[in-house]
Amino acid sequence: MSAVLPVIDTAASACCSPITGGVMDADEASTLAATFKAMGDPTRLRLLSMVAASDNGEACVCDLNELLDLSQGTVSHHLGQLVKAGLLTRTKRGTWSYYALVPGALPALADTLRV
Repeated sequence: MSAVLPVIDTAASACCSPITGGVMDADEASTLAATFKAMGDPTRLRLLSMVAASDNGEACVCDLNELLDLSQGTVSHHLGQLVKAGLLTRTKRGTWSYYALVPGALPALADTLRV
């Protein structure tokens, strides 16, 4: 089962940053804040780096659980927050979930801070 992810308008970010390119509307600010909040946790940053560093660009939750000193439920919660923020995708294969970075999500997020 895959998650529905928000579409990131990369054409708009090519011109100017949403932060410096004009006054951001409330919905855009809320979405952007939720994404940064998802990344504001050390465990989530580690999980993002683990997925990004995996050999084939995706990682099984079973492997991620072994690398962290956290319960399976806690790891799944953090991964779910990263999926909800549009940074990771989740694909179910049998009983396991596999996670991968959303293509372009991190560069688009970085572009929001460019002046």
